[in-house]
Amino acid sequence: MNLFDQLHPQWQQLLETQSSLITNIEKRIERNNVTPSFENILAAYQLPPEDIKVIIIGQDPYPTPGYAHGLAFSVSQDTQPLPASLRNIFKELQDDCNIPAPSNGDLHRWSEQGVFLLNQTLTTTPGLSLSHEDFGWSALTSLTAKIIGERDVIGVFWGKKAYELSKYFNPKLTIASPHPSPLSAYRGFFGSKPFSKVNEMLRNQGKTQINW
Repeated sequence: MNLFDQLHPQWQQLLETQSSLITNIEKRIERNNVTPSFENILAAYQLPPEDIKVIIIGQDPYPTPGYAHGLAFSVSQDTQPLPASLRNIFKELQDDCNIPAPSNGDLHRWSEQGVFLLNQTLTTTPGLSLSHEDFGWSALTSLTAKIIGERDVIGVFWGKKAYELSKYFNPKLTIASPHPSPLSAYRGFFGSKPFSKVNEMLRNQGKTQINW
């Protein structure tokens, strides 16, 4: 299966103008030396746009082999120890909503409720962060953010890089803070209460809250 075919049919229709870009990116990827694995590169796009209630934007996949599986910040179910950023996300979740840290870092449980977990760059070489930053992914993910922002989706932006895409979203539906990485979490991510804020916004929209 080629990359474009990994998109949900609704996304194929909305991103049809990007098919040649995706094909060109595919030509640059070494199928046996990429993370996430080739079949999971567009896993986030299995969530149809009409079901998206919240988007959380990340930077690029975890470079550690076996960690990334196509959803931003998420890791495979058996990954231990959890990446530091994800541990900090779970710490804030516990402080914000009094929810104990989950036993694993697989965030498909969020995706299934309408949370779109999108990295701005969707691939990297195992062991190397940001090695595919110049592949053209940003054009695709920026258009994706624009499409989603036009649908009154709540945007969650952690860090300056992610915040660049906030321009596509209603400011009243935007939640922004420093990144949850150990380098910046103590500068305002901790205590930002993104999870309870999202659910308050969803209540105001008359939509079902996320069971974080």
